[in-house]
Amino acid sequence: MLVTGDIWRSLVQPLAQNRVILILTKLYDYNLGSITESSLWRSTDYGTTYEKLNDKVGLKTILSYLYVCPTNKRKIMLLTDPEVESSLLISSDEGATYQKYRLNFYIHSLLFHPKQEDWILAYSQDQKLFSSVEFGRRWLLLHEGVAPNRFYWSMMGSGREPDLVHLEAKTVDGHAQYITCKMQNCSEATRSKPFPGYIDHNSLIVQDDYVFVQVFPGDMHVISTDESQVFAAVQEWNQNDTYNLYISDTRGVYFTLALENVKSSQGLEGNVMIDLYEVAGIKGMFLANKKIDNQVKTFITYNKGRDWSLLQAPDTDLRGNPVHCLLVILYLQKENKYVYSRFGNIGTELSDDDISMFVSADAGNTWRQIFEEEHSVLYLDQGGVLVAIKHTSLPIRHLWLSFDEGKSWSKYSFTSLPLFVDGVLGEPGEETLIMTVFGHFSHRSEWQLVKIDYKSIFDRRCAEEDYRPWQLHSQGEACIMGAKRIYRKRKSEKKCMQGKYAGAMTSEPCVCTEADFDCDYGYERHSNGQCLPAFWYNPSSLSKDCSIGQSYLNSTGYRKVVSNNCTDGVREQYTAKPQQCPGKAPQGLRIITTDGKLTAEQGHNVTFLVQLEEVDFGDGIAVSYANLSSTEDGIKHIYQNVGIFRVTVLVENSLGSDNAVLYLHVTCPLEHVHLSLPFVTTKNKEVNATAVLWPSQVGTLTYVWWFGNNTEPLITLEGSITFTFSVEGMNTITVQVSAGNIILQDTKTIAVYEQFQSLRLSFSPNLDDYNPDIPEWRRDISRVVKRALVEATGISSKHILVAVLPGLPTSAELFILPYQDAPAENKRKTEDLEQISEILVQKLKQNFVHFDLKPGVRILVHAAHLTAAPLVDPTPSHSGSAMLMLLSVVFVGLAVFVIYKFKRYDLPWAISFSPLLFPSPSCSV
Repeated sequence: MLVTGDIWRSLVQPLAQNRVILILTKLYDYNLGSITESSLWRSTDYGTTYEKLNDKVGLKTILSYLYVCPTNKRKIMLLTDPEVESSLLISSDEGATYQKYRLNFYIHSLLFHPKQEDWILAYSQDQKLFSSVEFGRRWLLLHEGVAPNRFYWSMMGSGREPDLVHLEAKTVDGHAQYITCKMQNCSEATRSKPFPGYIDHNSLIVQDDYVFVQVFPGDMHVISTDESQVFAAVQEWNQNDTYNLYISDTRGVYFTLALENVKSSQGLEGNVMIDLYEVAGIKGMFLANKKIDNQVKTFITYNKGRDWSLLQAPDTDLRGNPVHCLLVILYLQKENKYVYSRFGNIGTELSDDDISMFVSADAGNTWRQIFEEEHSVLYLDQGGVLVAIKHTSLPIRHLWLSFDEGKSWSKYSFTSLPLFVDGVLGEPGEETLIMTVFGHFSHRSEWQLVKIDYKSIFDRRCAEEDYRPWQLHSQGEACIMGAKRIYRKRKSEKKCMQGKYAGAMTSEPCVCTEADFDCDYGYERHSNGQCLPAFWYNPSSLSKDCSIGQSYLNSTGYRKVVSNNCTDGVREQYTAKPQQCPGKAPQGLRIITTDGKLTAEQGHNVTFLVQLEEVDFGDGIAVSYANLSSTEDGIKHIYQNVGIFRVTVLVENSLGSDNAVLYLHVTCPLEHVHLSLPFVTTKNKEVNATAVLWPSQVGTLTYVWWFGNNTEPLITLEGSITFTFSVEGMNTITVQVSAGNIILQDTKTIAVYEQFQSLRLSFSPNLDDYNPDIPEWRRDISRVVKRALVEATGISSKHILVAVLPGLPTSAELFILPYQDAPAENKRKTEDLEQISEILVQKLKQNFVHFDLKPGVRILVHAAHLTAAPLVDPTPSHSGSAMLMLLSVVFVGLAVFVIYKFKRYDLPWAISFSPLLFPSPSCSV
């Protein structure tokens, strides 16, 4: 049995007023595979002493998560383990007391509002989204089928609604859709769909001023939207574990490539992590791991991706030996005032061997090796003190401190007994010099929390003379992002407490040079440094928003790096110039349906989205529109006929015209398919098979025919085919009819022989009184008549096939087949079939064939006349005409069946209009 812990801390008030720390620990039983105990600890003296609060939350309560309200840290929320119960505990006094509330759902995750302290979104384990305006005391169901982690609060700002929620939800047919709604009213009537079509699953992102959705397959990650500029990592079709980094303009519309093949890795929960890191406090500085020829190398940029250079290795290693390698590869953890790497090695590529720790005290220009093994490094006193604890599975007693930016390290003992360290907690705060180490003396012992306060190390606060100026630079270049910035830095030999860090002392703008400008959209940087048009880009193309009387910005091929503060110099030369929009003919017209489909149902509204001046719906109706781009709901039209319609859009002005075409398949639902074909046919003779549909006109159809055991089907656009069978016996035919997204099928069996005989049967007239003339009844009577014939004659049922025919008076066709009982037995000769026929006729004439339809109602079966199918003679015979007759009456019978079956329903009937392009009448029999 081992103990694991989730450590949470809450600095609920400024440091001078309160020092509260909350810690939640959980006992995990590996034998049971679950958490069996939890403990909640609270300290009010910044970790010097702790109080156990289990009696205040319930001695038997097992807690799973602890949340602190981001806008009011006095408010705490605890979730219980969902495997035991579904409840939450709420505190409004910094975790001193709690109230328990039962839930009727299981919370998977929470999202607090960025401004309103009592507003929370809760995502359940069954993909439902709930909202609360009372800090979890009451909940309201917002929406079902919400994608995990794809729900957001509306970003705050002028004119924005604070209670608006953005979410990605699944439709009834499995598509993903972007929806917005109010947190207390998310009914169907109040929901909004800002993007009218479907989106890719798990693609909605709301960040700062931007909403991102994907409408094509791909893997994209939005990394940053600072200063209204989007950093996005996109995985191209030929990439597996790398991404290309793109950077946008300040509108987030046009993107340019910043760096190719940035390395990625898989997180513990399957999430993708991009090896791109922004240095805090220095605008435009990023580090990235790039894959080159299957080797991973670290690059650095000081101008927001405009230029990248390889990271430079230190001159010497930890022992002072010279380093001959030119590169140092780093896997970076987190940046603060200083940059340090959690993992890294000196060499030509990133490797798992010879892991070391490195630090840079000059914004990544130079690096220094500080440890040969992995350590956890914390910054205290605004980076004035570096604390390092070794990563090891063994118990330790010591940690390391550096007061001179990692140049030298002092060893300090933080515990009297060796401790298995599970984690280190550094408290936030401008002047914080306190950290907490937590772990165990043994794997079975209680939690041990060690508070370390470094205030006693310093005897005074830093004065102005303790600092020196330091200029930010990139390998000697002082102009970074268009400015020279000078910071004040504590002298390494001074051992004083910094307190609040002053930041940059001065910032002086630089004269603009070509290095302050990146290539604009559609341009690429060539070997001579110039930004020239890409092969796919036409610089003379105008903005699609440009119209007569307006102006547009004519690009010079360059755009200044966002946040760059340079002035004068080449700024005017490289800046885009406003230019009057010339007149132009319309072009690029497009028409789509709102759901993106090319099919629609008859009688239903079809909504078209288009920029145009005239729409011709293809069925004789045309409507003119002006300035349709401002129409949010699009153009609606109802098709009364089925078929394929050509929807055309025309826009024109004095300089020319443009048109767009969409071919729309209008259908009505296919409800039933019946395969009509003879019961028996002659070997090697043509047979007709027809698929009869209900309704008879449903639009564009595809027929797929399967014969016997053939693996290759026959595909046609017609509902009738002619075929022959060359193998005797019972053969099956299956037809599948595809109408839109509906596929129906029917299968029938046909007997194929070189010779057979048929006999027309009639019945006593009282059978007509009970004949509803539907296929189901005829099939039942056929089986009953066959059984009566077998019982009266003793002839094997395999020689007899009975088919009751449609219509009145009731009649049937009896087929006598040359069935082969055993492989060694010869098939019956013609004279044998005649002998069987004579027996059947004799029994029928003697009234030996009869059945009881119901008590008191006996039906007699009579013989009408006998015919024989030809063996080789192709001349027409009664059998052939009987087959044609039978086929035709099957058609009539099906029609009667359809009407009988469906006359019980009150079906609407559409009105047919004149056909235009492949139209069909309305859904009808």
